[in-house]
Amino acid sequence: MVSPTTPIIEVLGLTKEYGSRPAVRDISFTVEPGEIVGLLGPNGAGKSTTLRILAGYLAATQGIARVAGFDVLEQSIEVRRRVGYMPETVPLPDEMRVREYLKFRARLKGLSRAASRERTDTVISRFGLQEVAGRMIAHLSKGFRQRVGLADALVHEPALLILDEPTIGLDPHQIVAVREIIKTLAREHTVLISSHILPEIEVTCSRLLIFHHGRIVAADTRENLQRRLAAQSRITVELAAPEGDLKALWENLAEVSHYHVSTAQQGFRRSVLAVREGEAFRERVAALARDRGWPLRELSESRPTLEDIFVELTHPDSEVDERN
Repeated sequence: MVSPTTPIIEVLGLTKEYGSRPAVRDISFTVEPGEIVGLLGPNGAGKSTTLRILAGYLAATQGIARVAGFDVLEQSIEVRRRVGYMPETVPLPDEMRVREYLKFRARLKGLSRAASRERTDTVISRFGLQEVAGRMIAHLSKGFRQRVGLADALVHEPALLILDEPTIGLDPHQIVAVREIIKTLAREHTVLISSHILPEIEVTCSRLLIFHHGRIVAADTRENLQRRLAAQSRITVELAAPEGDLKALWENLAEVSHYHVSTAQQGFRRSVLAVREGEAFRERVAALARDRGWPLRELSESRPTLEDIFVELTHPDSEVDERN
C-alpha cells in the first residue's frame, strides 16, 4: 500500500544523456496517488525516456526518481512490484496463447499459481479478451494486441500504471475503445500516460506535463494552462501583401508577441498573430491595410485553446517567429 501522504512519483533533477546528447534535461515533478497525468509533447521530446526510467528499464545519468517512496535505481525490485508498464511497442511472443501468456506474466511478477489464474481471468474479462483467450498472439489484430499489453501491465494489480502511446497505430474505433478502458483504470490506479496526440491527453487526463527538447515547459491542469494564455487573443488576418512586408509589419508592432505567416489562395497570405489583450488591434490592422492598399479578406479574433498552448510551447523555431 502507498501512504496517502507519499507521492506515487517523485522526480528531482532527472537527466538522461545518450553520449553527448541529452534526451531529458534536469526535470522535476511529482504525481499524487489517484491522479491521471499526461505527458504531452512532440516525438523526441523526452516522454518515453522519462517513462522508461520510472519503470526501471533505463538508468538515469543523474537525478533522483522514486515510485511510492522507493528509489528506481537502488530499490528497483520494489519499484517493479508497484508499476505496470506498457511500452509504445508491446513485445508480445507470437508463439504463445493469450491466456497462457498472461498467466506466465503473472507468475513472473510474483503471483502464486492460484492468484495468477484468478488475476488472468480477471484481466481477460476486464479487457474483453474472452473471444481470443485461446488464440495464438500471432493471429491477433493490433487492437487486441494493445488490449493484451494493457492486461499484462495490470495483471499484478500495480499501484502505478505507465502507458506509453497506448493508442498508436489503432483505427478510430479501437482508439475509442482503449480510451474508455483507460478511463475505467483511473478509478483504481494512478495513471501516467504519454502521447503526442492532443485529444488523447485531453479526454483522459486531469493534469498535463508538456515536454519540449527534453525539458518540462509547462505542468498544470488544462484549465490553468488555458488561463495562462487568457491575456492573449489570437488574430487571424488574410491580406494580399508581399510576405516580407507582412513579416516586417508584425515585427514592428509591439502588441504582437509572436506570429506565423503562410500562403493562402488567390494571392493572399494568412497571418496568425498572438496579441496582448487590451489593444484595439483589429481596427488598427484594418487601418494599416487601407493605408498600404492591401486587400483584406479576413480579420477574426479567437481565444487560445489547449491546442494553441501546445503549439506555442512546442513549436519548431523554423515555423514560428517569436519575440523574447
